[in-house]
Amino acid sequence: MMGGQEVWGARWKNCANPLSHRFMEIAMEKQSLVVLAADLKTISSLVKLIELVGPHISALKTHVDMVEDFDIEEWEKVVSCAKKHNLLLFEDRKFADIGKITKTQMGGIYDIRSWADLVTAHRISGPDIVDGIGAGWSDVQRVGGVFLLAQMSSRGNLLTKKYTEETIKTGKGSPHVVGYIGNGSSPEEISLLRKEVGDNQLIWTPGVNLAIGEGELGQRYGNPYDAIMSGSDGIIVGSGIHGADDPVSSAKMYAKESWKALIERDNDG
Repeated sequence: MMGGQEVWGARWKNCANPLSHRFMEIAMEKQSLVVLAADLKTISSLVKLIELVGPHISALKTHVDMVEDFDIEEWEKVVSCAKKHNLLLFEDRKFADIGKITKTQMGGIYDIRSWADLVTAHRISGPDIVDGIGAGWSDVQRVGGVFLLAQMSSRGNLLTKKYTEETIKTGKGSPHVVGYIGNGSSPEEISLLRKEVGDNQLIWTPGVNLAIGEGELGQRYGNPYDAIMSGSDGIIVGSGIHGADDPVSSAKMYAKESWKALIERDNDG
């Protein structure tokens, strides 16, 4: 089996956050860089999906406020199932408020701080948002990581080049930031983001699908292989897996494409 340095190149040595290494280790174990966007509406459907595709994905991305039958005790079934399949739990909350409010939002009825390993946040409100999230985890003696949105793949978004630069500047100065969310629909944008970020942090990209092109409501898609080759470290895939006729075969296909690209990328580099 190839070692971490062989597979991940400079990223393996330079990424300091322990959650970065945990993701890279899980990805090597499963030979998959797939982050499943499980945008489902019930706890039972989520658990069923994890049981099906868990062996072929490395992290589970949730939108907990989309779950219509949410109950914190029942939610433990999702958490336990994710642990069983060695998945990082990634709540795509996209926090965007001031630090003090964000710290409170990490608790509340969803109590994100108690179960999520990773969350997303916008940089729009200022750099203190990252410290607010970190304080939320500290309150329950847990360590978590933040992915800041540096780019988006939706049509007409307002994340300008200057905004992206400020976001990276904040992320590089924080021990809580694991990496950045990039635009998976554009290999060019991913490549530019990677140049700005360097090899000290991860980039994960939504907007990838083996059926590339326009999606619903302004979503655009790029190829997962191209995204990894351009510098992404995790491909966020939703309907391409959970909307497929055969989710298991689809998950395997995305895993295979992502792993192939990683091996080729770091052999080239």
